[in-house]
Formats: sequence, structure tokens, C-alpha cells
Amino acid sequence: MDLKQIHDLIKIINKSNIGEISIEDKDGKVTIKQKEEPVVTVATPPQQVYNVAPAAAPTPVVVPAPQPAAAPAPAAPKADNLITIKSPMIGTFYRKPSPDKPNFAEIGTEITPGKTICIIEAMKLFNEIEAEISGTVVKILVEDNSPVEYDQPLFLVEPN
Repeated sequence: MDLKQIHDLIKIINKSNIGEISIEDKDGKVTIKQKEEPVVTVATPPQQVYNVAPAAAPTPVVVPAPQPAAAPAPAAPKADNLITIKSPMIGTFYRKPSPDKPNFAEIGTEITPGKTICIIEAMKLFNEIEAEISGTVVKILVEDNSPVEYDQPLFLVEPN
């Protein structure tokens, strides 16, 4: 088999759906394989469908709250005067500068403008997020090492 015949075979294979062909004659054996394109599969999560009966009175559903394993939480301050600190970017939320260091802010921590309260990693860059207000952290709304969205609430702060 000469080179021109091999080139003609390659053209035929490329135009067809044949994945591989082997030809053997007195001069030798030739195997031609088509290059496989990577297959990309996109999976979407199943969507929940709710059936609502028209003009039916809603039945209240009571879901018991999970019982805390530790001591009961302190009484929450009035929600009307709390300030929400939100994420300025999309990324991964970290409460401490490294795994062996203490958290930047805990519940009850006094914060002041300019004090680092967390880190958000975005595109391999670690961005220190600083407080813009003075106050006391009353609730941390995001788990350590979890993804956050732009403008997602991170902390609730009671201003001083």
C-alpha cells in the first residue's frame, strides 16, 4: 500500500462514522483510528414540582427545629438594629487566615473599621474582607470553607 492510498483512506474515514479500520496486505498492516472528540455531559439537578390545589385551605406543616448538642445559644439581640455584612464577591469563604490560626471573628467579637473579619478566595487570590463599621458580631451566617455569592449575607453585627 502506497502513501497516496493511505491518504485517500484517511479522507474517507474522516468523512464517515467509522471509528477505526485495519487493512493488511502483502506489504504490511495499516490501522487508522479517528480522533475522538471529548464528550461533555451537562447534568442539571432535578427540579421539584409542587402541586397546589386551588381554593384549598393551606394545612400548616410543623417542622421541629434541630436540638443543639451544646449549651443553649444566648438570646439574640433585637433584629431591627442589626447590620448585615455582605460578600463583595463570588468565592470561597474562610473564617481564618490558615488552618492552624484562630478565626478572625467569633460571635461576640468586637469589630472596628479596617479590622479583617474573613477571607474570600476568588480565582486563587485570597482577599481579606475588612469591617466597615464598629460593632459586635452577633451571628455568622456562612460556614467556614463554603462557597459564597456576590452580596450574600456573611455576618450580622450589632452596631456600637
